[in-house]
Amino acid sequence: MTLTLRCSTSLINLRDTKCLKTPVEFFDTICFAQIKPSRGIRVKNSMTQEAQVLSTEGWRNEKREKLHTLSGVHHNNSKDDSRVPVFVMLPLDTVTHGGHLNKPRAMNASLMALKSAGVEGVMVDAWWGLVEKDGPLKYNWEGYAELVQMVQKHGLKLQVVMSFHQCGGNVGDSCSIPLPPWVLEEVSGNPDLVYTDRSGRRNPEYISLGCDSLPVLGGRTPVQVYSDYMRSFRDRFSEYLGEVIVEIQVGLGPCGELRYPSYPESNGTWKFPGIGEFQSYDKYMRASLAASAEAIGKKDWGKSGPQDAGQYNQFPEDTGFFRREGTWSTEYGKFFLEWYSGKLIQHGDRILAAAEGLFQGTGAKLSGKVAGIHWHYRSRSHAAELTAGYYNTRYHDGYLPIARMLAKHRVILNFTCMEMKDGEQPQHANCSPEGLVRQVKMATRDAGIELAGENALERYDASAYGQVLTTSRSDSGNGLSAFTYLRMNKRLFEEENWRQLVQFVKSMQDGGRNTKLAESDSRGTDIYVGFIKEKNVKNIKELALV
Repeated sequence: MTLTLRCSTSLINLRDTKCLKTPVEFFDTICFAQIKPSRGIRVKNSMTQEAQVLSTEGWRNEKREKLHTLSGVHHNNSKDDSRVPVFVMLPLDTVTHGGHLNKPRAMNASLMALKSAGVEGVMVDAWWGLVEKDGPLKYNWEGYAELVQMVQKHGLKLQVVMSFHQCGGNVGDSCSIPLPPWVLEEVSGNPDLVYTDRSGRRNPEYISLGCDSLPVLGGRTPVQVYSDYMRSFRDRFSEYLGEVIVEIQVGLGPCGELRYPSYPESNGTWKFPGIGEFQSYDKYMRASLAASAEAIGKKDWGKSGPQDAGQYNQFPEDTGFFRREGTWSTEYGKFFLEWYSGKLIQHGDRILAAAEGLFQGTGAKLSGKVAGIHWHYRSRSHAAELTAGYYNTRYHDGYLPIARMLAKHRVILNFTCMEMKDGEQPQHANCSPEGLVRQVKMATRDAGIELAGENALERYDASAYGQVLTTSRSDSGNGLSAFTYLRMNKRLFEEENWRQLVQFVKSMQDGGRNTKLAESDSRGTDIYVGFIKEKNVKNIKELALV
């Protein structure tokens, strides 16, 4: 039997499949987007036909697998536990605005291909703006239910992100999914519900943490709204938790990350490597700052945020606050940064406490994502990290307090920029992604929690994969308990990109050793990756399982 995945101008071309009458006939031709070059990937399997067919019993057995055990911390520091499972992020628009699974036939074929590559599972965003868009407490999980069943059928695992943020306006956002309409109506009547910068610019990506405990969303607090959402998810998918759905990543801010929206790309507000701006100017944040200042007898410190912190696209030395011996190192600066970062950690603590209570005993792990803000890391003030809410300077560790907060709730710290090297970054940006990753690895080790990773940008090259392999080992600090690759799209299935992914997955299974992909898979499946030239069809890529 041959499975052929073809690329045409859309992810799935129904004209090529409408005449197929059986599942077998259909899977003989599935269409992906048209991609150059006009060569393809063929994955062959010399096993017998009986061994090629996944049995229902096999799926049942895989269903019983656990990605992480609930007892103890997985440090990847011995040969027995050095395997690092690889997940692949699904497209942002996996579920449509109508609440249905987007292009299910193409998704089915994609999952089959990922399974053949040895991938552990996939990750999907469960968008608040889609699931609860019809009104408070009115949830529609049907598109996600269809995906869960499909993932289970292929013997894969699933990481689900509770995405309480807007999709659109950030790096890699390919579609627009705003917050639920009823929430935006509340924001329209009370603009202080969203983050605000010093010039009064409002950011609708995420509800301001300043009102976490206030009944500002139709009589419910934001934390209650998030809790009700997660409870609905738990009840709807209880039979899959711990078996198919192995991890819940709890959204904690913009892009799902525990941070302030200090570097918004929408409308050209911020460009790399600007320092960003503090987001502490909605009335709820201002009231909190004033109360904190008054509590220590420094009422003047609570009147406003720093006046000398500059603008989004400036550099540290251009400002009074972030320059070498700037305001950040004064008593006032320390007070403000402690308050600003402390509010962020309290926000994460509140939501994760709710999540822990809801998912405890289900078998699913919890994770929280922290942003990899690596620019200006070599400067004394670490300006870009400070505006995002990470009080991390040359003299103050901003990641250990976050790791300890996560440890309270047995939450995995998920960190980005695992693929980046210092030498690849522009010198003027003072970047050090490698130094940042080392610091976070040490923080998670000291806090006794697991560390998982992602790549920050789409990369398909051997250099990026090699850096992840190096990072995944526990030579310094924690090794990785899992890695999630960003992202499944048309380019991933190009011949050389696919070969790189298959080799990377195999190397991660070998404990982060950069092993060369053999013509015959050492696991005994005899799967190998070969290339086929197309003589008569232009711009068509075939992925064939023979």
